[in-house]
Amino acid sequence: MKVLVTGGGGFLGGAIVRRLKSRGDDVVSFTRSAYPWLREIGVVEARGDLSNRTTLEAAMHGCQAVIHVAAKAGVWGRKSDYHSTNVLGTKNVIDACQATGVQTLVYTSTPSVVHTGRDILGGNESLPYSPHYDAWYPATKAEGERA
Repeated sequence: MKVLVTGGGGFLGGAIVRRLKSRGDDVVSFTRSAYPWLREIGVVEARGDLSNRTTLEAAMHGCQAVIHVAAKAGVWGRKSDYHSTNVLGTKNVIDACQATGVQTLVYTSTPSVVHTGRDILGGNESLPYSPHYDAWYPATKAEGERA
């Protein structure tokens, strides 16, 4: 199987890339900068930004699945930066999947989208979104998740 991983050079994306390679998949990593270790393990690097749907579509060419891990994380920064990556970037990934015929999209989110200030014990996908967010990261991840 050929799989595109957005954010494949990061912590979670890197773990996913290594796992896919270990099971014999062809992997393309879509990142903004080069990660030499990716090439060393046989991953094709596609560089670009989530805001550019054309480069996303080119990177997805021939892929059967996309794992969307890339995100603007953290608690400080401008709302526009979080929105651009976590909302508009996610919508571009979805649109590029549809345009290229990719049938499987895995979106990684965060428990922060359902966090209400209390411990989350035994939580699953049925938990409602938080009514309030203290930072742009969970707010924009929730919006991207809804897309």
